[in-house]
Amino acid sequence: MKELIRALADSVLNMEEEETVKLSKKCLENGITAYEAIDKGLADGMNRAGQLYEEEEYYIPELLMCSDAMYSGMEVLKPHLQKSETENKKKVIIGVVQGDTHDIGKNLVKIMMETEGFEVIDLGRDIPPRDFVNKAKAVEASIIVLSTLMTTTMEGMAEVINILKEEGIREKVLVMIGGGPISQSFADKIGADLYTTDASKAAKCAKTWMSKMDKQINENNSTMKEL
Repeated sequence: MKELIRALADSVLNMEEEETVKLSKKCLENGITAYEAIDKGLADGMNRAGQLYEEEEYYIPELLMCSDAMYSGMEVLKPHLQKSETENKKKVIIGVVQGDTHDIGKNLVKIMMETEGFEVIDLGRDIPPRDFVNKAKAVEASIIVLSTLMTTTMEGMAEVINILKEEGIREKVLVMIGGGPISQSFADKIGADLYTTDASKAAKCAKTWMSKMDKQINENNSTMKEL
């Protein structure tokens, strides 16, 4: 069983889309749960691809081909997930801010966030600030991820944060920003929670942050019960 799951992970890493589909079906036929095949197979392969990207052994084209293989496997496995395995996922709203249509960076972050177990709602490109907030409220999202490659559209990120404050939900939503012209100093200036330089780091930071928040909530609830 372990060899089969390892082979599935390797097929994603090696950008072998047809092989990924074949092995995903084989996992189900051999009694491996869809969740395990996704978590220890597809996600592991994509995580390893992300690591190679960080080490500059893989570049954007390779990472996108790995993601094509991963998504093909997901199509096979997703219908077989148990309901409990698809519930309680943290929701992420992602998009490119209004005025910008460059979305490769945003697409990479989406892939890596899904690999880390988030439910990602992709709004696409050229998205008005209000739309990010409206969608976050509608689906009770935990995170908003904002991307841009243009200096002329950076202020749209600040506007999203201002709207969250106006709506009284700023403390409930983690705001992550990224893109070519973005820096930590800009993130600090507008009050964003997280800024990272690449997709895999963004996803890992988001997961760490959410774990800390969940732990804090649980501790607060325990304290309230004691009182």
